[in-house]
Amino acid sequence: MPSSLLLHLLFLSFLRFTSSVPPIGVTYSSVSTTTSTTVPPPPPPNKISTTISALKFTHVRLPDSDPSLIRSFAFTNTSLFLSIPNTFLPALASNRSHALRWLYRHVLPFYPRSKIALISVGNAVLDSTGEDFTPFLLPAIRNLHLALQELGINKIPISTTFSFFSTITTAFPPSSAQFQQPAGDLIIKPLLQFLQQTNSSFLINLYPYNLFRLNSEIPIGFALFQDYPFNFRDDLVTGVRYFNLFDMMADAVIAAMAVVGHENIPLIVAETGWPSGGGDAGEVEANGVYAEMYLKGLVGRLKSGVGTPLRKEGLAEVYVYELMDHDGVDKEKGRKWGILSENMTKKYNVEFSGGAKNFGLTGLLMVVVVGVFAASLNLGQWHLCES
Repeated sequence: MPSSLLLHLLFLSFLRFTSSVPPIGVTYSSVSTTTSTTVPPPPPPNKISTTISALKFTHVRLPDSDPSLIRSFAFTNTSLFLSIPNTFLPALASNRSHALRWLYRHVLPFYPRSKIALISVGNAVLDSTGEDFTPFLLPAIRNLHLALQELGINKIPISTTFSFFSTITTAFPPSSAQFQQPAGDLIIKPLLQFLQQTNSSFLINLYPYNLFRLNSEIPIGFALFQDYPFNFRDDLVTGVRYFNLFDMMADAVIAAMAVVGHENIPLIVAETGWPSGGGDAGEVEANGVYAEMYLKGLVGRLKSGVGTPLRKEGLAEVYVYELMDHDGVDKEKGRKWGILSENMTKKYNVEFSGGAKNFGLTGLLMVVVVGVFAASLNLGQWHLCES
């Protein structure tokens, strides 16, 4: 075999076994919803940034966008995903000056020393049971985008974050999923057009735990990435076989985007996780063993470098919810979602950093070394034959 052909085949083998791996980030929320005087204050920002760096997370989501936290990540090369609370939307929508004011407080003093890479205007706006913020969402997004342009900042994309359950009609089969109405036509479709025009991403909170609790027919192993016999579900429309609930839910979002003609917009999972405790008395699946199984399965799935069945390039980013448990915080019925306990000790043996389980750069070097060695042997054989 000619040496050039041998090297070509080896390179094709390398390409076959490598693909993109989405960054795995973590959410840190510093705001406590309790007024109790017995609850300790949150750790100082520098301790949070140091802890996140020690855990080797390269991406962090800050739902509160605390300026002191943003400052603490200066010169760390940690990618920051900021969020604007829903209560700010009416003001942002009413006048661009309010958008500029928010940027002057949360972005301009720190960027680009702090690597602000994405801003979500609102979070799970469609979930609101009190004040309805949906009429303000699109105008607020446009005003913030225009304010960034006015300041000469063109590299921070703008989007908003949705909850799976208030946005998608069904998780199975994924091919049947659509956006719930009337929000699908009134909000999500024009938003997708904006995201397409501005090269931004669609953001979704995706919790297999919550879907598992709602549907008793879902096996626990399917929700926890466990490789059990018959642990799969077939989408008879597409012929795709699903081996875990996370992929199924992600593909339901991708299918819904395809229905309205925007299947190629990058998809970011803004929140996902499994609680280690709390919740109602009957939530026996909210325990540390299952939480570690979910996180290990999630990380292993993402590091495999294989995309979802409907999107071979995979998800753009995935953020684990959340960095640490909070005393006295009544979010999701007091469930404990943190990968660290309240005193910031590790709860799980999960390695979130690192690349794909494939060749990577080391593999490429091995391909080159083996290829050159094989080619030299091959050339030597040709010389022997000629003599």
